[in-house]
Amino acid sequence: MDYQKLGKKLKNVLKLEKNPVAIKWVSREPRNIHKEEGKSRFCTKLDKAMNGEVFYSTADEEECMGGLRYTGMKDPKEFPKNMRSGAFLVPGGVYKTIPAVQRSWKGNMAIEPNIFNAIIFSPLITVEFEPDVIFLVANARQGMEILHANAYDSGSHGLGADSGPICSSMAAIPYLTGKVTYGFGDIGSRNNMNLDDEEILISIPASDLERITNNLEEMKTKTFFRRKDS
Repeated sequence: MDYQKLGKKLKNVLKLEKNPVAIKWVSREPRNIHKEEGKSRFCTKLDKAMNGEVFYSTADEEECMGGLRYTGMKDPKEFPKNMRSGAFLVPGGVYKTIPAVQRSWKGNMAIEPNIFNAIIFSPLITVEFEPDVIFLVANARQGMEILHANAYDSGSHGLGADSGPICSSMAAIPYLTGKVTYGFGDIGSRNNMNLDDEEILISIPASDLERITNNLEEMKTKTFFRRKDS
């Protein structure tokens, strides 16, 4: 499948301002892609890829507990107790109590730890590998159109993300469920990414990308989706 071509088509048909990002989990560190320099958060890595960078990262390049935990880069049992309990989130105002953290975390999905050694990031329009998940930033209307395109020929519904971190909601969940996932981002990602207040986040399993992109093109020819500015 020509993912570069699909990326350009998706960006054009939706008039996306930012590049969709291709994400792939691998068991071996790739030889033909450079390793990220220094540490960054998973959400910041998405920003880097939106801005044109192609790289891979391992647990050594991840500085956020969520990024390590939910993408499967580290076993949560290896974290200190205050991180495993979520106590560190209470002083910052993310949750009021540790029980609230624990209840909330039950809804987060994580990739099994220690089965992958690295994650590759690339703009979709220049991707040279077969991705697992496509992440994109959109406005509300563009997000609505993606959800309609997903349902257009299948009747499938997307999953709405809650307050969990985007390393779970926009990466692990679409990877593990095979469902289009959308949300607003959590406070951590919105504080660390270059996002406008009105932008929303969407992830598409790569296996659905061609179908959804073709559906978007066809829908644009139909009465409800024709627009004066299109």
